[in-house]
Amino acid sequence: MNPIRHPVEGANLAVYEEGAGMPFVFQHGLCGDQAQPGQVFPAASGFRRITVECRGHGASDAGPKAAFSIATFADDIAGYLAAQGAGRAVVGGISMGAAIALRLAVHRPERVRALVIARPAWICAANPENMAPNRIAGELLDRYPPQEARRQYEALPLAKELERDAPDNLASIRGFFTREPIDVTAALLRAISMDGPDVTEAEVSAIAVPTLVIGHGRDLVHPLGHARSLAGMIPGARLVEITPKADDADAYRADFRAALSAFLKEL
Repeated sequence: MNPIRHPVEGANLAVYEEGAGMPFVFQHGLCGDQAQPGQVFPAASGFRRITVECRGHGASDAGPKAAFSIATFADDIAGYLAAQGAGRAVVGGISMGAAIALRLAVHRPERVRALVIARPAWICAANPENMAPNRIAGELLDRYPPQEARRQYEALPLAKELERDAPDNLASIRGFFTREPIDVTAALLRAISMDGPDVTEAEVSAIAVPTLVIGHGRDLVHPLGHARSLAGMIPGARLVEITPKADDADAYRADFRAALSAFLKEL
């Protein structure tokens, strides 16, 4: 699948579209790419998946590192939708993508007809404690060569906790130490981990579009409690708990697709 190129200030972004029908903007997580939402998108849903690979992710340019933020990434997506004349879309995402979608639902409601929040790592506040595992990896990559940065990370009590309670999180973090360019990876991990969607509980409680929230256990970076909290705040939101990825990756993907398919079918 070849990307569409979308110019933004200081960079060109890669945009992927698949399927046919109404638009569903479905965003990836931190240091991920379009394949992450692509593997759980129900292809026969009657929706067209649109994934804008954020600055510094996938085939998109990084541009100035000072621009790395959830707000910038959300503005880039809103700009793409405006340029395409897409009107209102279902907007959703996984992890960082969920925070981007939540920000768009609050700050750009004219673009959002329904909302999907999957494995949220943020509720409202910036720099949540659950993002510390990613932030620490970025700080070590800033200070040491990748091999030494990983050695120091693996020696932390935090790594032992992740290995015991959230092995899927640890597998993702281990991948950061070989993700190129290293300087971009370090900057993303630090900047986004300390950022937030810049929304208040009152604003989230005022969201008035159909909303699906997806969460699972055995995940310290994306606590199930965050999914439950957001589902409780958003009027009429549906919470679906799926198989933890650390327990069975195939069942995780199948459950994810089934939850999305049922929600999109109702729309």
